[in-house]
Amino acid sequence: MKYHVYMIIAKKIRRYITYVGYSKNIEKRLLLHNSSKGAKFTKGNYWKLIYQKKYNSKSEAMKAEYNLKKNYRYRLKLKNKFINDENINITSL
Repeated sequence: MKYHVYMIIAKKIRRYITYVGYSKNIEKRLLLHNSSKGAKFTKGNYWKLIYQKKYNSKSEAMKAEYNLKKNYRYRLKLKNKFINDENINITSL
C-alpha cells in the first residue's frame, strides 16, 4: 500500500502557515483538514496542497514526514515558491 507525505498551506490574516503529515488517501485527508475534522492545528482554515510524495511503506513515510517537519529551509522554499506562484497568478488576471 502506498503512503503519501504532504505539505499543506493556509493563509492567516497577515501570513501563511504550513502543516506536514502523512496519509494513505491524500484526497480524503485534505477534505478532513478543510472540514475541521483533521488535526487540531488545521481546524478553521482552508488548506491547499503544495507538496506530496509517495512511499511504499508506512515506516518510510513516517521517516520522511519527520525529516520534512524538521527541514525548515526546505519547507520555507516550498512555501515561498507557492506564494510567488500565487502572486503571479493573481497579477496576471
